[in-house]
Amino acid sequence: MRAAVFQGKGKPLAIEDVPEPTPGPGELVLKVGGCGICGSDLHMSEQPLPAGMVMGHEFAGEIVETGRDVGDWKSGERVCALPLLGCGSCHWCSAGAVHLCPTLRGAGLGPVGGAYAEYVLVSARETFRLPENLPTHEGALVEPLAVGLHAVHGGRIRPGDDVLIIGAGPVGLATTLWARHAGAREVVVSDFVEHRREMAGRMGATQVIDPGAGEVGPAFERIAGRKPDVILECVGVPGVLQQVFELAAPRSRVVVVGVCMVPDTIVPVIALTKELQVQFVAFYERRDFGHTLHMLRDERIDPRGMITDLIELEQLPAAFEALRRPSTQCKVIVRP
Repeated sequence: MRAAVFQGKGKPLAIEDVPEPTPGPGELVLKVGGCGICGSDLHMSEQPLPAGMVMGHEFAGEIVETGRDVGDWKSGERVCALPLLGCGSCHWCSAGAVHLCPTLRGAGLGPVGGAYAEYVLVSARETFRLPENLPTHEGALVEPLAVGLHAVHGGRIRPGDDVLIIGAGPVGLATTLWARHAGAREVVVSDFVEHRREMAGRMGATQVIDPGAGEVGPAFERIAGRKPDVILECVGVPGVLQQVFELAAPRSRVVVVGVCMVPDTIVPVIALTKELQVQFVAFYERRDFGHTLHMLRDERIDPRGMITDLIELEQLPAAFEALRRPSTQCKVIVRP
């Protein structure tokens, strides 16, 4: 099959022929109908990953092959799946938190090949049917939406809370959408890029802030009349977490969503003296995928505005490199 293959740090992806995946017990093979390019893939590509790796973990597709013991799954069904393959029997797998499984394997996250390819291997246990009203390629949005939902759960956002979201990339936009659905009074999004701020408004932000035009803290207080109850850090760049600690109100909640892949420096005493509740979140649970799909089925959320580009597999290497620089692109979906 054709796939976009990692060649090494600093090198663009290359389209190559690689072996097709073979399902083992409890596993399915999907023909990829759509796969989103994620910011964490960009971060990963700047690390010393093994050459030959195939990334891509935001996907949906059609079942084309089944292994043994997969329940009632059949070829031809349109599905999406958590890009996570756990043991299926430990405490965390049983609790629906497969991302904490001690023997976890990740599709597109290592060591299992991802969906920047024609086919991808998934766990039958972590697979969900797509609703009839959701096109297959739009099913690739379920994963980033589930990231945002898991982050909002982590922040325990309640009706009436005032929320500050740092960063309006796809994850920041997903948290914006869910924070409004959680009943937040103000959902204020801060981002340097104008088109991202505009998109945040369309996804439910009550106000947006340009951090290049002035300090974020005073701007938020002018909007809400007080400091934020919850801050969600959706950037993952060194230095941002320390800034968040300085912005936070005493006894407020900080949720770290951004994926920072390098060492960072913080001054813990600031968080300590404010008695901040700092919650790191990663991935999602099964319930986050299920709830997202129910909301999409009932048309209670509409995230399609996040999709700015639909591309073919051969266009992926150039599109991947372009996303390293600020542009008007948000969620780019590859249709192999």
